[in-house]
Amino acid sequence: MQSPAVRCDHKVTLVGGGPVSAACLAEALTRAETLVAADGGADAAKALGQMPIAIIGDLDSLSNSESWRKSGISVHLVEDQNKTDFEKSVLGIDAPMILAVGFLGGRFDHALAVMSVLVAYPKRRIIVIGEEDMVFHCPDVLTLDLPVGCRVSFFPMAPVTGGESTGLRWPIDGLAMVPGGQIGTSNESVAERVTASFDGVGTLVILPLECLDAAIAALEGIG
Repeated sequence: MQSPAVRCDHKVTLVGGGPVSAACLAEALTRAETLVAADGGADAAKALGQMPIAIIGDLDSLSNSESWRKSGISVHLVEDQNKTDFEKSVLGIDAPMILAVGFLGGRFDHALAVMSVLVAYPKRRIIVIGEEDMVFHCPDVLTLDLPVGCRVSFFPMAPVTGGESTGLRWPIDGLAMVPGGQIGTSNESVAERVTASFDGVGTLVILPLECLDAAIAALEGIG
């Protein structure tokens, strides 16, 4: 079992090597000021004027690991080729929540691998942030405070059945969802509070980026 390289009692921002804007990184850092990089994400952060406290990964896309070490940054080599740098970083961070940027908008296979990690560790509080949207694994009971008319999408990464829901234009109660069949994208809030649940692991929640604080509150509120 990989030992944590970073231990924090507060939220952590994790930056990857994919496309990331200064605005997107700032959205995360204003809420989680401790910055950790997944491999080449360190170079992306540096280019935007931010320095991580630690770098985790196989270091194959990092510019110069020795230079980073000499600058006082903690560099952690994890050579397990059965895990992506995102998964290695998630396992290497012991924190109540991770806000991940630089993992969407680039290579689609990398983004899919990130979604797979969200499902593999459903109890971890991880929000993956893109330029327009964010995604996280649905907790056992989801409670979101949203503006009326907000887009709310559910995507099943495995067969699941919806439980009781409130505040949705199209309730998911009893709805059998499966990849390649019935999915739950482009739903909409019709009340200021939305609740939903599913009978198993595997549902991703996708929301507009402007709802980031609502998503953080929802995950902070779970047991």
